[in-house]
Amino acid sequence: MIGVYGGTFDPVHYGHLRTSLEVREALDLDELRFVPCQIPPHRRAPGATPEQRVAMLRVALANAPSGVCIDTRELERAGPSYMVDTLSSIRDDIGSTTSLTLILGADAFHDLHRWHRWQSLTELAHIVVMQRPGIEPIWPPELEDFFAHCRYPQPEEIKRQPAGLIHFMAVSQLDISASHIRQLVAQQKSAQHLTPEPVLGLIEQFHLYRP
Repeated sequence: MIGVYGGTFDPVHYGHLRTSLEVREALDLDELRFVPCQIPPHRRAPGATPEQRVAMLRVALANAPSGVCIDTRELERAGPSYMVDTLSSIRDDIGSTTSLTLILGADAFHDLHRWHRWQSLTELAHIVVMQRPGIEPIWPPELEDFFAHCRYPQPEEIKRQPAGLIHFMAVSQLDISASHIRQLVAQQKSAQHLTPEPVLGLIEQFHLYRP
């Protein structure tokens, strides 16, 4: 069973690392792939280069358990980084029977209906939506109709088929964002304890996020 966690990771921080760990343990994933985005279709371009973001991911995941890795296929593909293309590429690699799961935050899932070929995502993978404990968000009508037929409350069911289900999972909500880290660095304030120290070291080394 493979989990896919995409994002710009500009920079990676403990919000990414903690929530992905909880999903990995809850689903007992064989692999957890961090997939850094090349050209985000729905937000501005990252401040760090692809090579710098991969370097930050590498040091952040240096002590990660076996099976946690970086998948750079979006960085090697021209054009906007559409997740449907990424999942299709991974599906070609792993075959049609392996369980594949796309891991999304609630904010990203809320805008899913604006994604390229978004309704094809569940043909390729399951979707696990990470959300704040005890809060039931209000979703756009397009999403309510979309996941009404494929929402499943038990994560064990995800292992039994390769794709097609949506599961909502409560995870620890750390109020950390990459944009806040970039803002602190730009203001010459400390971002300590928001991201691993080796990541901060690379931010300093690469002179990132300075005004």
